[in-house]
Amino acid sequence: MFKFHPFFAGCITSAAVVGGVALLCGAKASNHAHFDEITVGRINIVEPDGTKRLIISNRAQFPGSFEQGVEIARPDRANMAGMLFVNDEGTENGGLIQNGRMTADGKVRAGLALSFDRFRQDQALQLKHSDTETTSSSSLIINDVPAFTTTSNAEKSGFMAEADRLAPAERRAYWQRLGDEGRLGQPRIYLGTTRDRASALVLNDARGRPRLQLLVGANGDPQIQMLDDSGKVVRTVSAAD
Repeated sequence: MFKFHPFFAGCITSAAVVGGVALLCGAKASNHAHFDEITVGRINIVEPDGTKRLIISNRAQFPGSFEQGVEIARPDRANMAGMLFVNDEGTENGGLIQNGRMTADGKVRAGLALSFDRFRQDQALQLKHSDTETTSSSSLIINDVPAFTTTSNAEKSGFMAEADRLAPAERRAYWQRLGDEGRLGQPRIYLGTTRDRASALVLNDARGRPRLQLLVGANGDPQIQMLDDSGKVVRTVSAAD
């Protein structure tokens, strides 16, 4: 009696699930495959030379960040799923990350962020949403990010390490000096909702200080606020004026 060898049985089963495995059974390779549905943990879109260009991943396999083809560990992304954009040289160029869960003590921790980075730098444009058990906010943020030739990602890591070694007052002065020198990214425009359920358009100066705010409170009252460089409101225009 003829019996299937386990190898051939495996080939028949695998080929029925994924056509590409037919290679193992001696079938001719194909550059095109069509699926109605595919279930995976992670997909790497790569160039012919293997350079990663787009990564779509679950939480368990979500990558770190990439710089010139080198992956850098990012423990802060341990709870994220989503996708990363990678540019021609293999450097992260933005992405979409998201999570959402309820902790054992009933707290909500959820959020999504779509970001676009400046070349070899940090986020220049962000679309964000976050939720807790008591608050929710959504925003569009535009940042003024220095060129990588002014401040590299490696230098930013060095700034953080140096700041951690300083006393609080010295640390504030240190960050202030770096900001004055144009070494740090600064938020320039915020458009979104606030924790007290107001809607706001905030325009900042080159050092990231709010100078003009267009607000509509949760009660519907509109205001225009002008601020000095210390953050103090120096003039308000309201509907009652």
